[in-house]
Amino acid sequence: MTDSSISPLVDASWLKSPLDSPGIVVLDVRTPPAGGFVPGSVHSDYATSGWRTVVGGGAGMLPEPGVLAGLIGGLGIGNGDHVVLVAAGANASDMGNATRVYWTFKMLGHDAVSVLDGGFAAWVAAGGPVTPEPAVRKPTSFATHPRAGLRATVEDVEAAVTAGAVPLHDARSAEQFAGKAKSPQARAPGTIPGAVNLDIAPLFSAAEHRFATPEAVKAMADQAGLPLRDQPITFCNTGHLASVSWFALSEIAGVPGVRLYDGSMSEWSADPERPLQTEG
Repeated sequence: MTDSSISPLVDASWLKSPLDSPGIVVLDVRTPPAGGFVPGSVHSDYATSGWRTVVGGGAGMLPEPGVLAGLIGGLGIGNGDHVVLVAAGANASDMGNATRVYWTFKMLGHDAVSVLDGGFAAWVAAGGPVTPEPAVRKPTSFATHPRAGLRATVEDVEAAVTAGAVPLHDARSAEQFAGKAKSPQARAPGTIPGAVNLDIAPLFSAAEHRFATPEAVKAMADQAGLPLRDQPITFCNTGHLASVSWFALSEIAGVPGVRLYDGSMSEWSADPERPLQTEG
């Protein structure tokens, strides 16, 4: 069962209905899981199961398709399954567990995937049943059909900086954007020249267990000075936070052509020859 009418973002009340459908697979990607599981869900720890890898200077790069195919098939997920991804729902960064894996499925050509809005916290708040252990599914084969249009490479970003026409979105905090703070994954403080800043925090409300509306996402982008045209590129330090902004812009607000730079600042800043921009 792959139903193209299923939204990229589903809520807990929706999930209660098709929970036992054979074509729906709930994939819990919490790190670590706590408080039980959505009944029938399989668990794959986002931080330790191999959803991201280190390549060159990039600390959160997309693994090779064959590696991901083995990971996904090993969880008992096949190409005929619609995957619903569950994060903890603690804050916007935490929802990145689900949005980054969502982007990964889309990169592999698997469009039958959704994110549970508000994650496990929303499921519990809605009175959803909980089981103490995750399910284990029989391993199967998962075929990948990689697509390139959702991802920006370092070469794409270099070209964007040179041309100055492609919107660059820094999804990190204002302090890191200004170069006043630095992640351990970045060699040096600063941002990619020409980027504008929109911290992902307001894109998700933990108190309301939901992402911002399409209208609110667009309004935030407008307020930040981020043009929603010309295939915007979003980045952070390791492609985690940026997956939240990619999801909000592309899948919620429907902005066409948004690309995620998974190398982000860890890869960009690794080369001292690449320019960095700081305030002051």
